[in-house]
Amino acid sequence: MSSKNLTPEQQARQKIDKQLKESGWDIQGKDNINFNESKGVAIREYQTDSGPADYISFVDKTPTAVIEAKRAEEGHRLLQVEEQSNRYSSSDLQYIGEASLPFLYESNGEITRFTNLNDPKPRSREVFSFHRPKTLQKLLNQDRTLRERLQDLPELNTDGLRDCQISAIRNLEQSFKKGRPRALVQMATGSGKTFTAITEIYRLLKYADARRILFLVDTTNLGEQAEQEFMKYTPTGENRKFTELYPVQLLRSSYIAPDSKVCISTIQRMYSILKGEELDEWNEQESPNEQHQPNEPVPVAYNEDVPIEFFDFIVIDECHRSIYNLWRQVLDYFDAFQVGLTATPDNRTFGYFKENVVSEYSHERAVADGVNVGYDVFTIDTEITKNGKEIKAMEYVEKREKLTRKKRWEQLDEDVEYSASQLDKDVVNPSQIRNIIKAFRDNLPVIFLDRDEVPKTLIFAKTDSHCGDIIKTVREEFGEGNDFCKKVTYKTEEDPKSVLQQFRNEYYPRIAVTVDMIATGTDVKPIECLLFMRDVKSRNYFEQMKGRGTRTLQKEDLERVTPSAKTDKTHFVIVDAVGVTKSVKTDSRPLEQNKSVDTKDLLHHIMMGSADEDFYDSAANRLARLNKELDDRQKEKFEELAGKPINTVVNKLLDAHNPDKIKELAQKPEDEGGTDGDEEKAQEKLKEKASSIFTGELIEYITEARKTKEQIIDTTNRDKITNVGWDKEQKQISEAVTEDFKNYIRENKDEIIAFKIFYDQPHRMKEVTYQMIKDVVEQIKQDKPNLAPLNVWRAYSKLEEYNGKDPQSELTALVALLRKVCGLDSELRPFDKMVDKNFQDWVFDKQAGPLKFNEEQMEWLRMIKNHIATSMHFSKDDLDYAPFDAQGGIGRMYKLFGDQMDDIIEEMNEELVA
Repeated sequence: MSSKNLTPEQQARQKIDKQLKESGWDIQGKDNINFNESKGVAIREYQTDSGPADYISFVDKTPTAVIEAKRAEEGHRLLQVEEQSNRYSSSDLQYIGEASLPFLYESNGEITRFTNLNDPKPRSREVFSFHRPKTLQKLLNQDRTLRERLQDLPELNTDGLRDCQISAIRNLEQSFKKGRPRALVQMATGSGKTFTAITEIYRLLKYADARRILFLVDTTNLGEQAEQEFMKYTPTGENRKFTELYPVQLLRSSYIAPDSKVCISTIQRMYSILKGEELDEWNEQESPNEQHQPNEPVPVAYNEDVPIEFFDFIVIDECHRSIYNLWRQVLDYFDAFQVGLTATPDNRTFGYFKENVVSEYSHERAVADGVNVGYDVFTIDTEITKNGKEIKAMEYVEKREKLTRKKRWEQLDEDVEYSASQLDKDVVNPSQIRNIIKAFRDNLPVIFLDRDEVPKTLIFAKTDSHCGDIIKTVREEFGEGNDFCKKVTYKTEEDPKSVLQQFRNEYYPRIAVTVDMIATGTDVKPIECLLFMRDVKSRNYFEQMKGRGTRTLQKEDLERVTPSAKTDKTHFVIVDAVGVTKSVKTDSRPLEQNKSVDTKDLLHHIMMGSADEDFYDSAANRLARLNKELDDRQKEKFEELAGKPINTVVNKLLDAHNPDKIKELAQKPEDEGGTDGDEEKAQEKLKEKASSIFTGELIEYITEARKTKEQIIDTTNRDKITNVGWDKEQKQISEAVTEDFKNYIRENKDEIIAFKIFYDQPHRMKEVTYQMIKDVVEQIKQDKPNLAPLNVWRAYSKLEEYNGKDPQSELTALVALLRKVCGLDSELRPFDKMVDKNFQDWVFDKQAGPLKFNEEQMEWLRMIKNHIATSMHFSKDDLDYAPFDAQGGIGRMYKLFGDQMDDIIEEMNEELVA
């Protein structure tokens, strides 16, 4: 019987039967039952004392589940019929009698909901399809369900975990215990999201007996990074690595090893597996929000090798960019808890995870906790960057084809005026690029004090072509070779992974130039400078780009690639050459969503009837740009081939998915070209109007027109620097921070003894101990994260144009700040420098009197001085520890100084911190 002749109930049953069969069930009628046919049998209209149930499913003759079937249009009522399913589950079954069935399904063939009555506080959830018979049998034979086991996770061992990680794990496990299907972990870049996730994955495998966990990423690069993190991770209390305890597999094909406990996969690969298609590995190189599937999106289908219950948990890395539109199907397919990881969620992310945010750990809090480093902004403004320029008629200019780079000279017959936004797209001004690079080079001694080499710097360029221009100029202006500055994009000739490894671990390159490859998600800890030569309008993307500099790094690791570094990485600097820190940022989605799809392919897909909105939007975006680039003769040729002006074609493409246009057309009667209220049909008509414009000849013309579009190389106008220096707003921010710090001390000087000593009783300075200052630092970071000592130090240093070295620790920074604020010092100076100067004066005074120190005594005094410089105070107890114990400890000091030992210790505590 044709599906057109079936009743709505029969059509729903037909779909339900198909799903049951795909899941391994044999469908039988109540009058022809044969349990020998299959392990799992679903019997229609099975009789109960509450009436016939739509389906009762049996596993090895054991009644297991109730399936309540409804018409398609009753999808909205599935929640309302749960009581009906529940009644059948507790009814007496014909020939069997009392049989409590623990599994309930309600389905209309489009939507299926499932409830496990053995769960604590049973709650229905939507599932892609039905579970396999052997899965229900396993669930039936379990002593406790997964949700029950989650209730008994042991207390977290917090050794080696940061506070933010502890909070995230505890809150996430509370979410699991409440049965929340989705949870969002927001943690600042560099705060250890992956480490947190692996810690939780270990606990789920060990204590909740999770069967298998999927770790989803959106690029191969991130998948490889995650694999390395699993391989390095040693769980607390274990003497073996994670990968020695549990098999971890990075998917490189559709094969999933049966013993894998953790599968790492790109979302693109998992999507291809569920579609049953081969995946071109190139599609895994870029994030899904930078690319698109080449054909009309195909819905995922049930895969018997990877059924819906294959994973118990899915962890989605960088979830702010990879789980929408087409790719969401991967997540909707699996019946699993979902955990999103991101540093920069947007409103869509919050919405997808149902606002169940189990961790909110901001960059500001991470900086205060020392998990991230903060940043300063240094600006470089040029005349042309800000205002553009005009090239006068009759000038000879060089023109360069964008793709081939072929050059020619031409005399302009009219003035050409270009704006700042056209730079490096329609017009390239080498002087503008050169002036920015020269200003950056010449101001490096101001931006980074006491450095013998260029700090590891990442430059963000607009396009691949812009990348090339920047690299050439950097090498020339710095007088360096190819190794000094390299391109790191997906399209580089040299292996991008190899270049990235060099940038991360080796001395060269000092500068890397990228468009997007390491804008997000890629970890290069030694980066200390980000030079923006492109603007960014997306707030989310800008935060991700800034995140490339926030990673902390210890001194010895930084020294390996930047030998002149004298301290741990304390901060990074944004060099803003385009006003990126000032431009208005939005959360809106850009019109262009298919950057990596060739224009020719894009237009061919539309011509063939692609249904995807992003294709139409992207094509409209590119043609709108082309409209501004073509001359009158080229526009006439376009209209001749298309039958319409280019701007009309752009509007037709946008109309294809415009809700207002669709509704407007649907409301018209059919005899007037409308669709009598059928919006789906209206959209098809609008798409047909747009796609029918394109022919092979038109597409070829558009392709060639874009290829031969030239850039003008403006060598007639020299650019000049209009402003170089620390961002002006930085001064206002610094003033606010320092004022806030002063107020905090005033308000707390009676409660915090260290403040009281500095503020009112400086003669008691010798009483200030290391622990006292450490406690104050912790309290400040708890009360006022923005007043973390190193942050306040940088604020003061901007206001006073301090040119010395930064303090080596938060504790010594705080002591120096307290001395400054309380009037003990007139200018900002590091505590260790003050101790050095006071030590010099004290020794000089002593040597001028009857007391003369010999060389061994001076060595001991220098050790005590160094201890005071880092710990604020020295006591005889400290003689039991390094470095004093190795030199003989208290006994040796007494032998050297005799009865004067106690007096010398007290004097040094008093004089050196005075």
